[in-house]
Amino acid sequence: YINLTTSSFGPGLVYPLHDTGGTWTDVAVGDSKYTFATKLPANFDVTQTVSLGVYGARSTTDIVGKDYNAPAAFQDFRPDGKTATTVFAAIATSNCNKCHDPLSMHADHPPAVQDVKLCVMCHTSQMPITATGESLNFKVMVHKIHDGANLPSVLAGTPYVVSPGIDFSAVVFPQDLRLCQTCHSSASATDAAIWRMFPSQAACGSCHDNINWTTGANHPGGQQINDASCANCHAAVQDAEWDASVPGAHTVEYKSTQLHGLVMKIVSVTQTAPGQKPVVKYQIVDKNGVSMDPRPFDTLRFTLGGPTTDYSSYVSENAQATTTFDGTTATYTFQSAVPATAKNTWMLTCDVELTVPLKQGDGKPDNTNFTESPINPIFYIAMTDPTPVPRRTIVDIAKCNVCHDRLGAHGGQRLVTQGCVICHNPVNDDSSQRPASAGKPESIDLRRMIHRIHTGDELVQDYTIYGHGGGAVNFNSVAFPGDRRDCAKCHTSITTAEVPTGATLNVVTQRDFFSPQGPATAACTGCHDSRDVAAHALINTAYFPGSTAPAEACGTCHATGATYAVDVVHAR
Repeated sequence: YINLTTSSFGPGLVYPLHDTGGTWTDVAVGDSKYTFATKLPANFDVTQTVSLGVYGARSTTDIVGKDYNAPAAFQDFRPDGKTATTVFAAIATSNCNKCHDPLSMHADHPPAVQDVKLCVMCHTSQMPITATGESLNFKVMVHKIHDGANLPSVLAGTPYVVSPGIDFSAVVFPQDLRLCQTCHSSASATDAAIWRMFPSQAACGSCHDNINWTTGANHPGGQQINDASCANCHAAVQDAEWDASVPGAHTVEYKSTQLHGLVMKIVSVTQTAPGQKPVVKYQIVDKNGVSMDPRPFDTLRFTLGGPTTDYSSYVSENAQATTTFDGTTATYTFQSAVPATAKNTWMLTCDVELTVPLKQGDGKPDNTNFTESPINPIFYIAMTDPTPVPRRTIVDIAKCNVCHDRLGAHGGQRLVTQGCVICHNPVNDDSSQRPASAGKPESIDLRRMIHRIHTGDELVQDYTIYGHGGGAVNFNSVAFPGDRRDCAKCHTSITTAEVPTGATLNVVTQRDFFSPQGPATAACTGCHDSRDVAAHALINTAYFPGSTAPAEACGTCHATGATYAVDVVHAR
């Protein structure tokens, strides 16, 4: 785009912007006409497609505490009256809103910009370089923002500061940045393939910002005077994974066609009475349905835990040493017996990893390996229940993967949330990894941990977990790109975000204002972690004699249908 409605902000500072100074004429109730102050240049090519963008908002903060933004409207036309040809479709706003929920920029100058087509109409090559020397051209700015913390320049010690006070150096994209089509449109429109059709110094050099195009430093192709020869090497269609083509160079390992396509299924589990050692029959097949011998795998670990009402106990064992394989089915017998106290329903799952060498299409040595894992199987076992009672489903991994694409914890081997809760339970913490000098252990209960991770830079308290290997991971810099009031963004529905939660066990929270906390308190204070909220929760929790479960009064005000129900206070 070349913006035609520019505005001057001082000598030599002309910015692409919206039109100002035009005239309004009322036509009818709710129907108006606007005449631009800006005139088309006398030499304007009337055969070119022009885009008109309109956006607006109504301020009702004084009435209902919020403003309303109208969806942007567009008209693409040719001044000569003929059919518009090239229409912007490189990026779909719906793709942005998978994470941003919704995309909303410049809210400090209402109305907010909430459509990416509006963004590119102003963030053109006409944008002046900022005081910090950065480009505001959309193709440069947006790539750099989303690469933030991992930009070569940032890793080398130079923060990515767009202008004084606006620093994106801590931004971490929630999935692999090579997944270009997460943002770029997959539509059939002409420029939907622009991400791979038109490589350029501006676009490519935004992420790969350590390249010196003049000297050729950090660019295997050497010096590049302009963009004319980029496509000679960086073709639009790949011949092989990790070749020099644009899609090939952006191949993501877990999407490689060279992987086995592992699928694991637990066939049966016997000897599950308290005191017995469970016998697990299972099968791992490749994408062609051929059974694979799991004994040479890098990781093969079964975890048995329960009860599904609220996990509080589990056994995890390395199965490689004693597993057997008959050519089709594998069998593993637990070394530990089912605890004598096992009741209700328990769950069995498995972590699997297999290192796969990946052939490089660029001719470089094939020294890239990827650790492939199948989706973790979930198998429920009735200990004392008449039939297995599955764990309640609170969140949907498919919703997690709208942002994360492939949420894989602990090295990518744990891929389903129903498996996470077996270890990330109300009584577990990081004491096995946290050094004594780091103070009391931190709870790793999933409801507390996930809420706190996604609240990140808005937390009042420090939230640091010591992970495997004793490394400290601090989450206070995480910037959530969406709106945390949208509980159904992660939860299966707003219903599963309501209180009471259905859980019964206290959550041990030694690093919080008080411990233990009831299940609803632990969930809500995951985000609302201030002292005042903790005090509110504490005085509304009772511990009756003879009871191990707290009696939380949360539902009195916050249950479905109540005055301050979760869906009410989180309404947007």
